Amino acid sequence: MKIDRETASGNALGASASNHGRGPVYEWRLVLLSVLIQLIAGVLFGHVYDIRIFMATGYLVGTGQNPYMPQDLSAVFHNPAFQGITTVGYPPPWPLLLGGIYRVAYAPLAVFLLYNEAIKVPLILANVALAYLTAACLRGLGADDSVARRAWVFLLLNPFLIYASAAWGQFDSIVALIGLAALMLLAKGKTKSSALLLALAVAFKPTATPLLIVPFFYLKRKSLRDALSYYAVLILCGLSFCVLPFWVFRWDASPILQNWNAHFVVGGGLSLLAVLELLQGSYRLPGNWWLVGLLWVPALGIASLMLRGGIVGLRDLIRKSTALLMTFFLTRAWLSEPNLILVLPLVLILTLTGDLNRLALYAIWILPLIFGIANVSAPQLFFPSMPGVMDSLLRWMEEFHTARLVAKVLIVIPWQIAGWWIVRQCFRPRPSEIAA
Repeated sequence: MKIDRETASGNALGASASNHGRGPVYEWRLVLLSVLIQLIAGVLFGHVYDIRIFMATGYLVGTGQNPYMPQDLSAVFHNPAFQGITTVGYPPPWPLLLGGIYRVAYAPLAVFLLYNEAIKVPLILANVALAYLTAACLRGLGADDSVARRAWVFLLLNPFLIYASAAWGQFDSIVALIGLAALMLLAKGKTKSSALLLALAVAFKPTATPLLIVPFFYLKRKSLRDALSYYAVLILCGLSFCVLPFWVFRWDASPILQNWNAHFVVGGGLSLLAVLELLQGSYRLPGNWWLVGLLWVPALGIASLMLRGGIVGLRDLIRKSTALLMTFFLTRAWLSEPNLILVLPLVLILTLTGDLNRLALYAIWILPLIFGIANVSAPQLFFPSMPGVMDSLLRWMEEFHTARLVAKVLIVIPWQIAGWWIVRQCFRPRPSEIAA
C-alpha cells in the first residue's frame, strides 16, 4: 500500500525508488547507545510512588502472596519508605511479570538498585522494539527508508520516552508496543492474533481501552460475523489475562472491587482539573464532581459515532485509534505524563505521513516533559539512589508552591489545544476519501 499523494509536495514521505526495497540502515551503535542511556537511567532513577509499589508487588507475587493486599514491607527491603504503601492498581499481567523479576533479580542477592534496574529491563526492551516496529509500520505504509530510519532514531533517543519509562519506571511502552502490533495484525487480516494482543494490551494497562472500539468499525465493512468473532476471541483472552490469575493463585479481589472508582474521584495531572490543586489544595473531586471523572465515557461514545462510516486500511486505523485515545486522555479527570507514550508512536507515524503537523508531535512529548518538572515528578525520580537529594529538591520546590501550580495549569492549556487539534485532524477525511 502506497501513501496517498494528497499532501503538499514537501511531504516527508516522498518515496525514493532507488532506496525502497533495500530496507533502512540501522546502526547497532545507536541501539547500544540507547540501551546504555536507559540502563544508566534505570539503575539510578525510579518514581518514589510507582517504583515502591512495583517492588512491593514483585515481592508479594514472587513469594506467593496476594499483591492486592497492602502490607508493611519495610523489614523486607530494609527501608522505612515501604511502610504503609498502597497496593498495585493494575490487572494481573504486570504484577505477574514483576513477580518473575523479583524471583530472578532480588531474591538471590537482595541488592536494591539491581532490583530497581531489573524492573526497567522489560521497559527498555519494549522501547527498542517499539522503535523497530514503528519503522516497519512506516515502511508498510510506503515510506521511504530514510523516513523509517528517522522514526527509529527518534524513538531510540527520545528524552520523554526514556524519562517516563527507563527513569520513571512506568510500563506504557509495553502497552504501546502491543497495541501497535495489534493494529498492524488487524490490517493484515490476522484477526485472532490481533484480538489476543489487544486483549493483552488492555490487560497490562486499561489506558488502551479506547482501542477496543476500532476493530468493530474496521471489520464491519467486510463482515459483521468477522467482527463478532474478533470480539469473542478478545473477550475470552481478556478474561484469561484478568480473571483467571485470581482463581489460579487464589488472590482476593475485594480490594479492587471496593476501590473500582479510585481513578474517577480525583482530578489532576495533565487534565484541565489540574486547577483543583491550585484552588482547593487537593486532588479529590468535591461533592458530585465525581461525575466529571466519567466524562470520558460519553466523550468516547460521541467519538465512536464519527467512525460509523467505517475504517479502511492501516493508515486509517492509526488515525482513528489516535483520535479515540486522545479523546480519552483529554477528557479524563486524571492524566499522568507516562500515559502519553501510548500515542507517541502513532502521532509520530501520522506526522511522517503528512496527516499531522510537526507541532503536534512536539506537543505530545515536550509539554509532558516540561510538566514533569512543575508537577515535581522529576525530583521524585531520585528515590532509589539518592533519597536525600529527592527530599532536598522537594523541600526547595515547595518554596515555589503557588508558582508551580500556576505553571502546571498554564502548561495544560496548550496541551489541551494541541490535543483537540490532533483529534480534529485525525477525524477529518483525507482528500482521497472525499473524492471517493
